[in-house]
Amino acid sequence: MLELVRLVVILAAALLAGCAPTPTPKAASQIDPASEAWYGETVERLAAMNRQAQSLFERGKADEAAAIITAAEPLMKRVVSVPRPNVAAMEAASDRDDLYGRMLLANRNYGWARIMFQTNLARWKSWKPQTGETARRLKLTEAAIAECDRRLEE
Repeated sequence: MLELVRLVVILAAALLAGCAPTPTPKAASQIDPASEAWYGETVERLAAMNRQAQSLFERGKADEAAAIITAAEPLMKRVVSVPRPNVAAMEAASDRDDLYGRMLLANRNYGWARIMFQTNLARWKSWKPQTGETARRLKLTEAAIAECDRRLEE
């Protein structure tokens, strides 16, 4: 009889243990990728690539600038895909998209340029909190879209 009671207690304990909720990995959910070292390094690398591409574009080397802009796309996607990208990441992504849009505009690809500028428009319209810099970027983007529209109507 004692063995039967012991068996029932063990089975009951096993059943109750199986009903417990699955523990959630708290460490993974509490990590903010934007505060990690790789994030800042990636943002800086993207910003440096933007500066290099901008310099090449200004010197008339559009093909070389385009190659850098294309190579920078995975970095841009990585830094803006985190749950809460920081303003430096958004600015670097915006600078890349703006340069790409201006390059498309210069090549008379007005529709494609407009799409690039619209990405920035959405980025800066929804950014919180709005600052003087984000408002400035929003105005520049709106002007670039207006320029695309003007050229599309020609």
